[in-house]
Amino acid sequence: MLATTLKPLPIEASRIRLAVRSLQPQLVAWRRNLHQRPELAFNETLTSAFIVQKLTEWGIEYQAEVAGTGVVATIQGGRPGQVFAIRADMDALPIQEANEVPYKSQHEGKMHACGHDGHVAIALGAAYYLSQRAEQLPGIIKFIFQPAEEGPGGAKPMIEAGALKNPDVDAIIGLHLWNNMPLGSIGVRSGALMAAVELFDLTIQGKGGHGALPHQTVDSIVVASQIVTALQTIVARNVDPVKSAVVTVASFHAGKANNVIADSAHLTGTIRYFDPTFTDFFETRFHQIVGGICQAHGATYHLDYHKLYPPVINDEAIANLVRSVAEDVLETPLGVVPECQTMGGEDMSFFLQEVPGCYFFLGSANVDKGLAYPHHHPRFDFDETALGMGVEMFIRCVERFFNIEL
Repeated sequence: MLATTLKPLPIEASRIRLAVRSLQPQLVAWRRNLHQRPELAFNETLTSAFIVQKLTEWGIEYQAEVAGTGVVATIQGGRPGQVFAIRADMDALPIQEANEVPYKSQHEGKMHACGHDGHVAIALGAAYYLSQRAEQLPGIIKFIFQPAEEGPGGAKPMIEAGALKNPDVDAIIGLHLWNNMPLGSIGVRSGALMAAVELFDLTIQGKGGHGALPHQTVDSIVVASQIVTALQTIVARNVDPVKSAVVTVASFHAGKANNVIADSAHLTGTIRYFDPTFTDFFETRFHQIVGGICQAHGATYHLDYHKLYPPVINDEAIANLVRSVAEDVLETPLGVVPECQTMGGEDMSFFLQEVPGCYFFLGSANVDKGLAYPHHHPRFDFDETALGMGVEMFIRCVERFFNIEL
């Protein structure tokens, strides 16, 4: 399968690919081991122990229990130089797996439904390869195995715990296996790749009463319904049409009986955008719109507005480095998807706020094998050929960053 999606390389440049092919069975075994033992945010103890076991076997220095369950590994090069980091998230989701495969989740109600098991396997594969050639490195490689990407977010706690320090990281990359693109493709762009994630939890407090006597009430459902409609005007009338943003009301709960006007209504949802200048804008408009409508109807409100992750903004120089590697490695027409974007969010954004870097998508879907279910679906799975591709991408990005051959 690798040969059908990767470019043939000159003999002198094919050594990495041959080494990765020989490593492929191990990559699959590691990924499946992790897939069977998924763990939720900040509880990735088995996952961390597995990572530490492999690092110890290979003689790679590491620090465990970073921000709880995180692991930071360091490969010292043969001579001093810059510090290049590779990040992999490792948490699973609270989903019951519906796949009937030998490596099905053994943890009830938990599943690697987003590919993080693959991310860990890919980073371990790159760490193994690079550790065998440490003397050739004119610098240092850091591997950051991060908990809790699915929420509440492990990147920021790891940064606060010093994951990017001692030695200080000069550049960072990471990848996401991506079932929205076919195997053998890579999505990379400079600038905004993924959106900011903001969440709201809104309660409208009215005055309940009899359904036949509405004049005695403040109908929370009527007030909340107007708010749902009005919130859509934020994007439609306050955001420049050439920019992208989304306001989604995802749940609306009110009332229990058909002859009772509900005294309160509860709305939840999410806001997404790419432009960092919107950081405070949506929260401000929420209060203005909700407050105005509530005042007009004699209702009150409580808004819990949470800025979860900022947008993922790739550095132009590092994105160009990743793109150039992908163009050298991948066959066309699959190849590189240059303007790939999604309103999905990722806390890789916090790392990219601290140091120049690039996050990119590695196509992992294979429709012919039935491996094309979307992320967070109970039947999510991916073509494991992508594991070797990810390892090769990481290694070649290291080569190009340091301008060496490994």
